[in-house]
Amino acid sequence: MGFLWTILELSVALLLLLLCGLASAIVFEAYRRRHNNAHVEAPAIFEDPKSPKQVPCPYISDPAEKYLSLIIPAFNEEYRLPGALEETMNYLQKRAGKDKTFSYEVLIVDDGSRDATKRVAFEFVRRYGVDNVRVILLGRNHGKGEAIRKGMLHSRGELLLMLDADGATKVDDLEKLENQIRAVARKDYHHEDSAAGDSSFRISDIQIAAFGSRAHLEEKALATRKWYRNFLMKGFHLVVLLTAGPGVRDTQCGFKMFTRAAARKLFTNIRLKRWCFDVELVFLCKRFGIRIIEISVNWSEIPGSKVNPLSIPNMLWELALMSVGYRTGMWKIRP
Repeated sequence: MGFLWTILELSVALLLLLLCGLASAIVFEAYRRRHNNAHVEAPAIFEDPKSPKQVPCPYISDPAEKYLSLIIPAFNEEYRLPGALEETMNYLQKRAGKDKTFSYEVLIVDDGSRDATKRVAFEFVRRYGVDNVRVILLGRNHGKGEAIRKGMLHSRGELLLMLDADGATKVDDLEKLENQIRAVARKDYHHEDSAAGDSSFRISDIQIAAFGSRAHLEEKALATRKWYRNFLMKGFHLVVLLTAGPGVRDTQCGFKMFTRAAARKLFTNIRLKRWCFDVELVFLCKRFGIRIIEISVNWSEIPGSKVNPLSIPNMLWELALMSVGYRTGMWKIRP
């Protein structure tokens, strides 16, 4: 009986949080409109530790200059970032050595870190050059979603991959996402224009998003987690389903790849800055008709996660904010 009461109490708490989130979303948007508190873009500046000159900053609307961009958001990642970057750079250099047509860049977005993350990032710029490794400094903490948005908007790749600074997903798994994107792109491209030759085919021009997924690991996770964590997870998935709709089993995996055309649509429109920007990406993909592919990736839990039970109210608030913003038309979508 006590167990049932606990479930009932949690259900009521979840409902109250959602209602509070809806109310907060309405109040927040009203305040924003009244004070014309529109989002203001801070200029992105790439610094070269070897030169006093600023590096010209590209934009997502510019033509691609690299094949692959990797965007890594980092907030207080002094200890986890070096290992992940070493693994990433070793993979990229090895691949570039085998394929002379392969070009890449790594964008580290320092989200207002208070530790030595900036120093670690610039050390890799010194080692590999500012053409291959770049750092964007946000100055103060905005949130993971904003850090990724900023990196995406100022990248140069035909394909753009977001990945976490902890290295929880092995970087070579990007080939799974890349291969699926290319297969779907070629199929859709030739279906639309079967008379065109391969010479006119550009992967960057076709709108596709590939989401890395840990859904295949869910059964094992359910068996090892506490019952209340599973209950909260299921509750969160239910709210996500109601907010963004069905179709993606794992919205929160931090390993996602986009073609340049898809990234241009998505990241010039995305508004959530912290916990649930992944859910907003799903919502926007559906709104724009961008093809979503979900692909299983290897994943291991790395100590130091910044997600905790206190994150749940913030997640619900953001989902409520997104739902109210889009469904009432207060959040306008750029074509």
